[in-house]
Amino acid sequence: MSTGSTVAVTGLGCLSAAGCTLPECMASLFRGVRDPQPPARFQTAHPVRYPVFEVPDRFLEDAAWRDWDILRTSRLALAAVREALGDAGLARAALRGRRVGVCVGTTVGSAMNNEEFYREYRSGGRPEMAPIERFLRSNPAAVIRRAFDLSGPCQTVVNACSSGADAVGIGRSWIRGGVCDAVLAGGADELCRVTYNGFISLMITSEVPCMPFDRDRRGLNLGEGAAMLLLEPEDAVRARGGRVRARVLGFGMACDAHHVTAPHPEGVGLRRAIGVALRMSAAERGEIAFVNAHGTGTPDNDRVESRALSDLLPGIPFLSTKGYTGHTLGAAGAIEAAFTIACLEEGRIPASAGFSVPDPDLPAHPVAAATAVRGRLALSQSLAFGGNNSVLVFGKA
Repeated sequence: MSTGSTVAVTGLGCLSAAGCTLPECMASLFRGVRDPQPPARFQTAHPVRYPVFEVPDRFLEDAAWRDWDILRTSRLALAAVREALGDAGLARAALRGRRVGVCVGTTVGSAMNNEEFYREYRSGGRPEMAPIERFLRSNPAAVIRRAFDLSGPCQTVVNACSSGADAVGIGRSWIRGGVCDAVLAGGADELCRVTYNGFISLMITSEVPCMPFDRDRRGLNLGEGAAMLLLEPEDAVRARGGRVRARVLGFGMACDAHHVTAPHPEGVGLRRAIGVALRMSAAERGEIAFVNAHGTGTPDNDRVESRALSDLLPGIPFLSTKGYTGHTLGAAGAIEAAFTIACLEEGRIPASAGFSVPDPDLPAHPVAAATAVRGRLALSQSLAFGGNNSVLVFGKA
C-alpha cells in the first residue's frame, strides 16, 4: 500500500446518554431530548446533587463479553467497536490477515474506581488484589485488540479532554504512513465518583442542565460514553467495493502552555490548531459547512471559542452537542467526531442545547434551532486541561 492515502471513515459506532447507537443519538439530538439526572451508580456527601449524563446499563448488555471481567470504560469501547464494524459491513473474520491498529483516548479509563481497595490498603489492611488485576485487564485499547484478535499497533491516549480527537488524528497518521491497513480510533470514558468530586471542587460544574454559550451558563455537566471510527485507505475501500462515509482531511494540535486547567484568554493554541488543520486539509472558508465546538458551558471555554471562531471563521454556523451528552472527557472528541460526520451526511445540525439567551460578551453565537448547512467540510474542536487544543477536519464522501 502506498503512503499518503486519503483516509476514509468506513464505520461509525457511538453510545452515550443520548442513545445506544449513533442513529439513536442523532434522533435524540434532532428531537432536542436531554435529561441529566443526579448520578445513580455512586453517591457523594455534596448537598447539591449535580446532574450527569449516564449511559443506562442496558446499553452495555452484550452476550459476547458478558463473562469478561473488565471495567465499564472498556465495555463502552467494545460496544462502540461492534457498531462501527457492523456499520462498515465487516465481520470479525474480515479483519484477519490485515494490519488493524487500535488507538483509544480516555481520561478516567477505569483507573479511579478502586476506592475501597485503596482505603483498606491505607488503613493497614491487606486487600484482595482482584480490583487491581481487573484494572490491569481493562486498558480499553488492549481490550479491543484482544477481543477482536488484532495485529496492528495498539495505543491508549491520555491527553485530558482532547484524547478522543487525538486518537483519531493518530489513527489518520497511521493510515497515511502506511503503518496500518485499517485503524479503530476513538475514545471511551465512564463516570466516576473521584472525577465527579474533582470537577465540583474546581467550581466549574453546573447544578442545572448545562447551557453552552448562553449568557446564564454556569458550568458543565459530566457524562460518559464512547465512539469509534473505522479508518481505512480510500483506494483500498474502493477496490473492495466498500462504502466511504467521510474523509479525515486534516488534524491540528497545539498547546497553549498557559494554565493547568484554563485556556489561554486569547485562545492562542486553539487558533494555531485550527490553522494547522485547515492548511492540512487545503480547505477554503466557503467549503466549511459548520463547526462542532467543544462548548463545555464554562465561562472561560465558551468565551475563548466564540472569539476564535468569530475571528477565523466568521459567519460559519457552530454548535455544542454537550448539552445532549454531557462532557464525556476522553470520549468527547470521538463522540463529537461521529456527530460531525453524521451531520455532514444529513446536511443539517441540531440546535445547540441549552442556548437561548445570547451573551453580549461573546462575538459569535451558536445555532438556536435545527439548521440546514451547506459545504463539504466540517470542523470538530476539542479543548483540554493542560492547554491542549485539537481540531479535526472531516469531508463529505
